[in-house]
Amino acid sequence: MKWLLRGFFALLVVAIAVVAWWLFARHHAAIPPAQTTAAKLQDPALIARGAYLATVGDCAACHTAQGGKPYAGGRALPTPFGQVPAPNLTPDDATGLGQWSFDAFWRALHEGVGRDGHALYPAFPYTSYTKVSREDAFALFAYLKTLPPVRNQTGAPSLRFPYDLRAGLATWRTLYFRPGEFVPDPKQSAEWNRGAYLVQGLGHCNECHVARDNLGGLPSNETLTGGQIPAQNWYAPDLSTHAHGGLEGWSTDDIVTLLRTGQSRKGAAFGPMADVVMQSTQHMHEDDLRAIAVYLQSLPPRPAPAPGGSQVDATARLDRGADLYDRQCASCHGKDGQGVTNVYPPLAGNSSVTEPTGINAIRIVLLGGFAPTTAAHPRPYSMPPFAQQLSDGDVAAVVSYIRHAWSNNAAPVTERDVAAYRHTPVE
Repeated sequence: MKWLLRGFFALLVVAIAVVAWWLFARHHAAIPPAQTTAAKLQDPALIARGAYLATVGDCAACHTAQGGKPYAGGRALPTPFGQVPAPNLTPDDATGLGQWSFDAFWRALHEGVGRDGHALYPAFPYTSYTKVSREDAFALFAYLKTLPPVRNQTGAPSLRFPYDLRAGLATWRTLYFRPGEFVPDPKQSAEWNRGAYLVQGLGHCNECHVARDNLGGLPSNETLTGGQIPAQNWYAPDLSTHAHGGLEGWSTDDIVTLLRTGQSRKGAAFGPMADVVMQSTQHMHEDDLRAIAVYLQSLPPRPAPAPGGSQVDATARLDRGADLYDRQCASCHGKDGQGVTNVYPPLAGNSSVTEPTGINAIRIVLLGGFAPTTAAHPRPYSMPPFAQQLSDGDVAAVVSYIRHAWSNNAAPVTERDVAAYRHTPVE
């Protein structure tokens, strides 16, 4: 029976792959040929623009292995289905982009298809990069061509069956991927459209800030509604600033300040977002950061969450958590949970505290909280880890208290939740 099911699955994959190939081949035939020359690729202004766009896209973060050369690839990108090594983006002829034409680069960025014609795994977020304009893609390509070539063979993905079958990618793409450049909304301002272009395209924010399904697909009808980052065990919060949004009450300046400095009066960047701020957003132009904030402020209100406070079933747990908070946390974050602006982040109304799963608060209590190093805050205050001092029950109590106090009203966490994340590798 197991082999019959596998055979049926294989036939289904092949059938969908044929349909997908026809659709994507027809689309690719409609792309006009690139008008590129070696002279254009050497234009200093174009290269500088490409360098900035690479920073906006945070390309180095994934395409640089720990201790490796910048953009030389090799970092293993974790997914729920296995690991995918990031490729070498330096212009090395044998292992990088040295033999790539711009047309091939554009097809990878826009369609998620490699130089050899194989579909790329969506660990490379072409589902967002497809919105990047051809002009910006050309500038990015020009910049990458100026990097020192590094010989680095990055290896093949290590994925479990059946996810290691590239034929299955055709099915995935048919379900979840529609190539297409960003189209400005004529009803919106130029600033809003710039922000939407950056967030939806090179910023690829939705790749983390929305919940994926069991096949790793992004919902077509949700944008930046928050979700657990696959295989990393952090929760990327909802980004709406309106009622019940993760950034409810945040102003344009609050968003800009966080992206530029890593801290604001409303909260601080921790976990994967701290790396994004350190390597990408702190280096972005002020007008681009403001455009991003304007776009985020246009996201709609969210449905009211189910009350979580009523789920705290034991007054003793809250009392225990309150006592731990007074002894371990209040000296920095304050008895009222308001923190100290630009020093210790507030806990009251903080989306990293009240997010649905409790993962962020648990991991920060266990592992510590480390804000990014930025030009504005070269030596930020950090929170020490409490994994050695607090038991699973202690952590569950204090996190449940913090998520319940000051009208946070988020659901409690359990000792089992804490135990699950105590030994989770840091990513």
